[in-house]
Amino acid sequence: MKRTQVTWTAPARATRVLEVRAAGKEAGVGVYGTKAGMTQVFTRKGNAMPVTVISLGEGNYVTQVKTMDTDGYNAVQVGYGPAKEKHLTKPELGHLEKAGVQPLRNLAEFKLDSVDDYQVGQKLNLSEIFKSGDLVDVSGTSIGKGFQGGIKRHNFKRGLMTHGSKSHREHGSTGASATPARVYPGTKLPGQMGNETVKVRKLKIVQVDDEKGCLVVKGSVPGKPGNLLRIAPAKIVGKNV
Repeated sequence: MKRTQVTWTAPARATRVLEVRAAGKEAGVGVYGTKAGMTQVFTRKGNAMPVTVISLGEGNYVTQVKTMDTDGYNAVQVGYGPAKEKHLTKPELGHLEKAGVQPLRNLAEFKLDSVDDYQVGQKLNLSEIFKSGDLVDVSGTSIGKGFQGGIKRHNFKRGLMTHGSKSHREHGSTGASATPARVYPGTKLPGQMGNETVKVRKLKIVQVDDEKGCLVVKGSVPGKPGNLLRIAPAKIVGKNV
């Protein structure tokens, strides 16, 4: 009996094309800053207004300009926060050295319609980007509150605190027993609270101080003093986006 030799050829693998997806377009170039703290200012009518002071330190620098010809979209990369060379990788140091700026710790990219007004190595002027009365979106890491129960984390209502109550601060039932016999994903339960990226939208700028390098906005921003913040012009549908 002759043996038939069977050859097997692996099917051709589909070629994956690397697709670069940029973040959504911004209303304008933004900056990095550090939360200095909160205070209050008085209006002309004598009303006290709570404000947050955001320090910009030594300023923000343009570390890269991306165009449609080279990258497929227009964007400006901004660097902030001086850092020691030993805290950065060699590729990062080479990238910043090519831009002609000092070693910087934080880099952010802002996708724009046009980047004609920006040059690599340029220091951003705060008063040219923001003016008093403008609205900004401020994002940062919120204060971590550790593991919390349902009442504090999700504003649940507690049970009676009397002697006969069997449910004081418990969250109660989380699902049926027979059907579906499981807890649905996304159910509000106790767990880690805070320590996540939060964006506060449409905060009003009260004051811009170029000499001191600070920005004063109305209201509160995420995190505690010393927290890193990303400030960008607010997106308003029908106006600038």
